[in-house]
Amino acid sequence: MIDERTVATPVGLRVAVWLGLAAIGGGLGWVVHELPGWILRIPFTPMRGPLRFAAGLPEPASTVVTVAAGTLLGLALAWLVDKESLTVRITGTDVVLIHPGVRRTVPRADVAVAYRERDDLVLLGRTGRELAREPLLVGGRRLAELFGPAWTAQDPYATSYRRWVPGLPDVPAEAEALLTARQKALTGRDTDDARQLRQELARLGFVLRDEKRRQFFRQAP
Repeated sequence: MIDERTVATPVGLRVAVWLGLAAIGGGLGWVVHELPGWILRIPFTPMRGPLRFAAGLPEPASTVVTVAAGTLLGLALAWLVDKESLTVRITGTDVVLIHPGVRRTVPRADVAVAYRERDDLVLLGRTGRELAREPLLVGGRRLAELFGPAWTAQDPYATSYRRWVPGLPDVPAEAEALLTARQKALTGRDTDDARQLRQELARLGFVLRDEKRRQFFRQAP
């Protein structure tokens, strides 16, 4: 009998996110449509000409366009949130991490520690190396039941991190270049680049923790 267990983001929650954000976006679109008329009721409002033009656009086309635009923006945000919908599947040999359109597999025997850090699931190897880090919406209790003895409430290496600053003497040149590039990505809020660079650093044995766009690191053997 194959030992296979799965924890997934509830379908109801995912549907609620899509419907809720679409509705909120549509509502904000309607507010934007009505805003010029509301502002014009305030005496001595500046820029009354452009506001009158916006308020006088033909109906119902202007309402339909603004509500539709808001709904589309809400759906775009829902898509970004849904990317965080992680399914974790443990089979007899692997830990499989699945996002919509993305699938990552880690050998089960390599996973020594699993824990949740903010909104990420983190898997560590037996030497403390980071094997995987994936965003998730699933609760920690369900993951604790899934991973069993490997699960811990917090990072067991939490006291080993130190802040990265340029020019540390014990940081190899390759890692220094990657940390420098990643700091630029964090400052510029480029989350995709920062995530990719984190994975490159993990291959070199560097494990990172971010706090207010500052990097803290430790080195695993």
